[in-house]
Amino acid sequence: MLKYILLRGLLAIAVAFTVSLAAFFLLNAATDPAQAIAGEDATQEVVETIRARYGLDQPLPVRYAQWLGGVLRGDFGESYYWHKPVAELVAERAGTTITLALSALFVTILIAIPLGAFAALNPNSWIDRVALGVAVSAQAVPNFWLGLIMIILFGVMMPIFPVSGDDTWRHFVLPAFVLGASSVPAVMRLTRTGLIEVMGADYIRTARSKGFRSGALLRRHALRNALLPVISVLAVQLGQKFGGSVITESIFAINGLGRLALESILGADIPTVQMLIFVFAIVFVAMNLVADILNAALDPRIRIG
Repeated sequence: MLKYILLRGLLAIAVAFTVSLAAFFLLNAATDPAQAIAGEDATQEVVETIRARYGLDQPLPVRYAQWLGGVLRGDFGESYYWHKPVAELVAERAGTTITLALSALFVTILIAIPLGAFAALNPNSWIDRVALGVAVSAQAVPNFWLGLIMIILFGVMMPIFPVSGDDTWRHFVLPAFVLGASSVPAVMRLTRTGLIEVMGADYIRTARSKGFRSGALLRRHALRNALLPVISVLAVQLGQKFGGSVITESIFAINGLGRLALESILGADIPTVQMLIFVFAIVFVAMNLVADILNAALDPRIRIG
């Protein structure tokens, strides 16, 4: 098991740094950082001065090696836009995004697992069709559209929740629902499929013959076994919430990492964008690693393979 974790961990680190390498070269190829800092009306002399000041006159491989060396030392560079250390910017807003991601995951669990359970207990019925319809609708609706609908319904027509900011728990209700809804289809379908398979197992039929009701079977036996693969999927979904928070945080004016990423892109703040991509990649890869470890712990055949 330890060897499996080490191998998966090394692979995860390699993937994260590959993402950072690709992002670094693509960001620097898409725009001239010196020109973006100086502004469109700046003279060539000013642009060249800024280029020399920030070391932008060096080759890209040298600059990437310097950035990577700084990351390994804990130095993430300085923001061109905010003129402060990138690590400080990330630390200031990380807590908000973590709160939003965990809240969204809670919404996913609260909606998807009961829907999947009801659909599995009533296969091919109207309940099953309604549950699948909700899943398909949630998958088809983009976050920005759902966010705007939530603002109109619960911020304008029925002003129940605040629609901007992150001061209290009430500010996270609507954005958590919007961000969590996108994960409902995958978790619901997996719960439904797992429960249908488990409910057809021999030990479930034996328990039914002994007089156990469907509710008791679901709570004591079926749900516990059917949710084992769902747990690992939820770990991956949590990692996706960080990258997916860009649109949601922008719509609801939440000062998290997602909004910081959008502001950095609009301000051509390459050091901040580069660091945020690296952070999102690390979180996503880490959650995938957690999912792999959970799968290996629950299914010994994976470790053997």
